[in-house]
Amino acid sequence: MHISVLLEEAINALNLKEDSVIIDCTLGRAGHSSEILKRIKKGFLFAFDQDEEAISYSQNRLEQIGENFQIIHDNFCNLKKHIHENVDGILFDLGVSSPQLDEEERGFSFHKDAKLDMRMDQKNPLSAYEVVNNYPYEKLVDIFYRYGEEKYSNSIAKKIVQKREEKKIETTLELVEIIKSAVTSKYQREGHPARRTFQAIRIEVNKELEVLEIALKDALTLLKPKGRICIITFQSLEDRIVAKIFKEVTQIDPVVASMPFIPNEYLPDYKIIDKIIPSKQEIEQNKRSRSAKLRIIERIK
Repeated sequence: MHISVLLEEAINALNLKEDSVIIDCTLGRAGHSSEILKRIKKGFLFAFDQDEEAISYSQNRLEQIGENFQIIHDNFCNLKKHIHENVDGILFDLGVSSPQLDEEERGFSFHKDAKLDMRMDQKNPLSAYEVVNNYPYEKLVDIFYRYGEEKYSNSIAKKIVQKREEKKIETTLELVEIIKSAVTSKYQREGHPARRTFQAIRIEVNKELEVLEIALKDALTLLKPKGRICIITFQSLEDRIVAKIFKEVTQIDPVVASMPFIPNEYLPDYKIIDKIIPSKQEIEQNKRSRSAKLRIIERIK
């Protein structure tokens, strides 16, 4: 079962009114979207997802609440292709949904045996199988280090290249065993040795960081004054991108920052509202929430 992380905090931070127009960029199993829809009886909800199973499930769930919503089967980097009006709030929950992790055939989990896949959109021509079996050594090292912050990137990539010369690497647990053979026993005791490599491959397959940067910059332009973006991240790479973009759009131009009176046109269009982490109680109830951060920004003019 999927438990939405920082659910109440995100919903409250959106400052929902009865007639609010909201975009949920990461519909998933409609945990956040359901709560939003309950509160915007005269408003409208747009929700994005790439996963056909998630869309089918969420369509039924949301129909029990109301009809004032539209689900868009697309990557949220295409926000502006589908949304042609300014909105009151935008939500991103960047966690991989529990059903995706739990469904063995999706190949996201390093605990279960499945074909190497990791595609959030099943129409994506690039899967984990192609990355693992076809990327050159140098490119594997780069993505393991850049997207997984994996200190054994070199040895893991080297072992993968060796093994795939003998036979194609087909499954998740085959890959786990290769990773284990490339790292020290001490490293294996510190946590699951495949976690960082699997994260890196998933990010590469779904182009998650590039997509996030495009979508977040577009989302900022779609906000009405007093509109807010709430974004929940689960790892430092995503959070750094969000923090950097939020800082860029809320900074006063250093050329005028020291002036006693700053003309309105030189003031930023946005202000940072808050950064929230899960409570101890939430972390105890849902271990997947422990690395989550909710950042909130508001358009002020």
